[in-house]
Amino acid sequence: MDDRLVSIGKITGTYGIKGWVKVAPLSDFPERFASLTEVAVNSRGVVTVMPVEASKPHQHGYLLKLEGIDSPEQAQTLNRSLLQIDESELHPLPEGVYYHFQLKGLEVYDSRLGRLGFLTEILETGANDVYVVDSPHYGEILIPALKEVILQVDLETGRMEVALLPGLLAEREKPLNEE
Repeated sequence: MDDRLVSIGKITGTYGIKGWVKVAPLSDFPERFASLTEVAVNSRGVVTVMPVEASKPHQHGYLLKLEGIDSPEQAQTLNRSLLQIDESELHPLPEGVYYHFQLKGLEVYDSRLGRLGFLTEILETGANDVYVVDSPHYGEILIPALKEVILQVDLETGRMEVALLPGLLAEREKPLNEE
C-alpha cells in the first residue's frame, strides 16, 4: 500500500470473545468488506496493515476478524480506528461522479466572477451535496452540486468551473474587500 489511503470504515466496538470488531462502513460499497483480504488500520495516526481472517454482515455494518486480534481486550484497543485501503483499490465511478476526497482542495472558478476560492467541505443534504468554498473575497460560499451549476471538474489541474445561480451571493455581489 502506498501513501494514498482512503477510509472505508470505522471500528465501533467489539463482538464476542474471539477478537471480532464491529465496523460501520464509510463507503457506498459496503459489500467490499466481504472480500477484503487485508486492510490498513489507522489507530490515532499509526497505520498498520493487517490481514483479514474473516468478515460477515452484521446489522447495519460488518464484523471483521483481523489476524492477531484474538480477544475482546485486543479488539478494544482498535476501537474508533479507521479502516483504510489504497486509492488504487477504490471502485471505479461513472464519468462525472467523484469521491469526496477527490474534490476537496479543488480551486473553484465561476464563469462570471472568476476565482472564488478552494472547496473545503462537502455537506450531504439528502437531495444533493453542497460544496463549501472558502473565498477570500466573498467569504463562505455554499454551492449546490447540481449539473447546471457544476460545469467542469478537472482533477488533473485541481480546478472546478461553476456557474453560480442568480442570487447565490445575493447581498455580496461585490467582494468583501470592496465594501
